Amino acid sequence: MKNSNNIFELVDARLHMNDRHIFIVKGIYSKNIAGENRISAFIDGEELKGEEQIKEGVEVQRRYAWYPHPINTEYSYLFDLPQDIEKKKRLKVFEEAEGKKKEIYSASVEKVLEAGKRLIYSIDSVGGRRGGIEIKGWFIGDDKVSINVQNANKELIETKITFGYRRDVVENFSEVNPEIVKGFKIMFKKPQQKRVKVNFTYNGSTETQTIPTTPSKLRSVNKKMCSYLKKGWAYYRRHGVRLTLNRVEEKLFERDTFNYEKWLDNHSPNDLYLSRQRKRKFEREPKISIVVPLYKTPKKYLTAMVESVKKQTYKNWELCLSDGSGENSPIESLLRELEQSDQRIKVVYNKEQLKISDNTNRAIEAATGEFIGFADHDDLLTPNALYECVKILNRHPKVQAIYSDEDKVTMDGKKHFQPHFKPDYNEDLLNSTNYFCHFFMVQRTVIDKIGMLNSEFDGAQDYDFVLRCSEVVKNIYHIPKILYHWRAHEDSTAENPESKMYAFEAGARAIQAHYDRIGWKNTKVTQTQCLGVYRTHYTLDTLPLVSIIIPNKDHIDDLKTCLKSIERCTYQNYEIIIVENNSVEKETFQFYHTLEKDNEKLKVVYWEGIFNYSAINNFGVKHAEGRYLLFLNNDTEIINKDCIEEMLGFCMREDVGAVGARLYYSDGTIQHAGVIVGLGGIAGHIFLNTPSDQVGYFARVITQQDYSAVTAACIMVKKDVFEDLQGFDEKLVVAFNDVDLCLRIRELGKKIVYNPYAELYHYESKSRGQDDTPDKIERFNRETAYFEDRWEKILAKGDPYYNKNFAIDRFDCSLC
Repeated sequence: MKNSNNIFELVDARLHMNDRHIFIVKGIYSKNIAGENRISAFIDGEELKGEEQIKEGVEVQRRYAWYPHPINTEYSYLFDLPQDIEKKKRLKVFEEAEGKKKEIYSASVEKVLEAGKRLIYSIDSVGGRRGGIEIKGWFIGDDKVSINVQNANKELIETKITFGYRRDVVENFSEVNPEIVKGFKIMFKKPQQKRVKVNFTYNGSTETQTIPTTPSKLRSVNKKMCSYLKKGWAYYRRHGVRLTLNRVEEKLFERDTFNYEKWLDNHSPNDLYLSRQRKRKFEREPKISIVVPLYKTPKKYLTAMVESVKKQTYKNWELCLSDGSGENSPIESLLRELEQSDQRIKVVYNKEQLKISDNTNRAIEAATGEFIGFADHDDLLTPNALYECVKILNRHPKVQAIYSDEDKVTMDGKKHFQPHFKPDYNEDLLNSTNYFCHFFMVQRTVIDKIGMLNSEFDGAQDYDFVLRCSEVVKNIYHIPKILYHWRAHEDSTAENPESKMYAFEAGARAIQAHYDRIGWKNTKVTQTQCLGVYRTHYTLDTLPLVSIIIPNKDHIDDLKTCLKSIERCTYQNYEIIIVENNSVEKETFQFYHTLEKDNEKLKVVYWEGIFNYSAINNFGVKHAEGRYLLFLNNDTEIINKDCIEEMLGFCMREDVGAVGARLYYSDGTIQHAGVIVGLGGIAGHIFLNTPSDQVGYFARVITQQDYSAVTAACIMVKKDVFEDLQGFDEKLVVAFNDVDLCLRIRELGKKIVYNPYAELYHYESKSRGQDDTPDKIERFNRETAYFEDRWEKILAKGDPYYNKNFAIDRFDCSLC
């Protein structure tokens, strides 16, 4: 990417909330890093002493989701104000870049100090609802803040005000105690007047804002557009009205104008970064041997590959090329030229033609590096590929293997497409598909232990190799950056999978051999509808009792559907525990009586407390006798007859704590295919609303894999694990109790597996209703705050099973 101006976008300028002698300037850079830019502040021409603070991570990414390209770094500059600040006249802030100085903020000291005394608040939205008015917003203040609403005659209007948690505000004002950040919702009957006044009183002073009370649908849309324009003010300053309106329109109507080439350009290191990388000296600088098997490689592709290695900003490498073309190799003269061009290039000249594994092994034998990296003869490494790997090895010395994200590039090298952004190490995903692929690098001592590539699996020799690596390496690191460009041939598996069916068959054999080595018996590996993605079947050698726990309140038609679907299942060693939760219809209890009389496997237990999803299920478990617990919502319907076997096969593994299923809405779209922490705010279902005939990003919808959590609408859990954790947390009455349970299971070192071949319908929320009452909203906000406090680290760092380049406000693995 060519160098271009790195612009500081001012987001906030204000006094520190706890120290009125500190002035905060907060913002972001268009290139996501300060670089050579400098922010300075002056009062009456005298420069102030300042401190730079940097915040990175998912919460920053979420806060700036409106920005035209991903922002994950926020800069705050804290300037010390003089003790005699009241005597000063003007405060100015400047940005210095490329030898130029530009004023980015100016205000009188009087105005700055006055702003610091006022209550900080915001009214975010005004809407009409069922003949009433609803005003939402937030303020920062203790319980002494009072709010009232007056009509045009200055008469008080009767209101209902509820308060809740506002995570976004807490993040933006990080220096304040979260307890004094209050979100509010004001509801009142629509008055005859067209406007009302909302008054905020605090410390003897009152802030007033006039609000219209006749919002039409058009005004609501305009309100939303104005909100985006307000958020995008910095974007407007850089790009003007037309492009800003286009951006707002994209946000409002979700128009897909994504351009991966532009995205890649924005996220690739520019010349300045690459120059800095070349100058950097690491404490640990291991030699990296890149091994490449060659076979009659076209000159332009081989030359381009070698040049991509020569351009590496990290210099302690060697390139080991093995020519398996045989006698009279058409590339021998080129190889000798390349060998002479750089002493770090080694060539193995073979007299006989070699297959892929043997050819690669010759290159490995010639390698002398501490780490071995693998590349194909016509692909390209990004110039920072090895630098990024070495940076990780210095930060995490115990890492023995590294893999990165990758994309494809056309034959002429001009267009990049189909980027593959991967999760962190995911054992069951690796057992389902070779998602490591490129760029992959492993410590030489690992190869000495497991052996080199095995020609028995030619076509999937790399898959067999990484599976063997995974058996002995405990520290595998994923770099969420595009470090490798895979050149796409028309007859390669990249574009025409059917042309190499033998490779996919070899892949299934490689997985089976892996299972045999690690002692996973009774497994069978088959190909799925997507070539290169495999499915593992478990044959059960024992048939343990499964306790199926179903909470229910009335809605006996839903319950009948659920129970009939269980009856159709081929697995029969189960018991059903219906937890009755305060039903009111006489027919419900008559139905229970009939059920218990006709079905010896079923019993009804009675919960007499108020609704609490966690407590109700915990109560049901006390009556369970099975070694495995299957929690089912009463509004689910099992689709496939072997559903219980599919879940039990995974759950019986020693390393697994819980298993989830693939759930559909009644229209066939995906309701659940795994849960991502942080998605949609706190936690969300990936691939939500995806049509059933689509397989999702890199076939993830149909791929068995590990996740941080799965939904409790259908989840199987080991009973001993559940009891060790004392079940669902009863402080989480409705929201996030399943996610919380799964995260606590993972803290025990157990996996949460998603098996898409256990399939159900989920007629969601039929029996409980929506969270749209003030009490439910308040409860939801309370549980959200509780969850955020407990799982602060994963929310800040990001879900390991979700690539940090993905948007957290979309559910289809779109790039942010």
